[in-house]
Amino acid sequence: MNWDWGAVGDFMPHFWDGLWVTLQALVLGSLISFALGLVWALLMRTPTRWVRWPVGVVTEFVRNTPLLVQLFFLFYVLPEWGVTFSALTTGVVGIGLHYSTYTMQVYRAGIEGVPVGQWEAATALNLPLRKTWTAVILPQAIRRVVPALGNYVIAMLKDTPMLMAITVLDMLGEARLFSQQTFRFVEPVTVIGVAFILISYLASVLLRTLERRLVR
Repeated sequence: MNWDWGAVGDFMPHFWDGLWVTLQALVLGSLISFALGLVWALLMRTPTRWVRWPVGVVTEFVRNTPLLVQLFFLFYVLPEWGVTFSALTTGVVGIGLHYSTYTMQVYRAGIEGVPVGQWEAATALNLPLRKTWTAVILPQAIRRVVPALGNYVIAMLKDTPMLMAITVLDMLGEARLFSQQTFRFVEPVTVIGVAFILISYLASVLLRTLERRLVR
């Protein structure tokens, strides 16, 4: 293998551009998945069947449909109906929506893991339902699910290269474009692989630190 450090130097400006796009997609997609997943979980606990049933159908459909198909639908089909977003916005929404159906299950497990005594204590204190959720149930449930949510953050990072299919130039997209222009494939792909390993490691360290602080 003929390694060319000059090619690495030439690729680095493209790498930083791709890294910025990847981090945007990861952070914003994670925020959407966390917030929307919690909404799904709460809606699934409502006593009204006409709320639970549609939510269950939608989340099952999204969870059992490939992310790539969903991205194609959002980017290429929705414009036919007059709904148009930029490629990056489409990618962020697609990843966030897709993974919200997984974080929903994590939240549900966390909520169901809260001891029954906590619900009974809130009832005995005559706390309003909203106060019961925000002050008693959710803080305990979220502490329990931080590790699982962190795993999905790393999974989202690994799925960001799929955004290349809708013209988003993330790290892998920039590497592919650079390789097509220079016919150098080893250097950019290696740099991207190392970057993914480092970002995944840093993310896992940050999540472990957050977990320890929440447990205190």
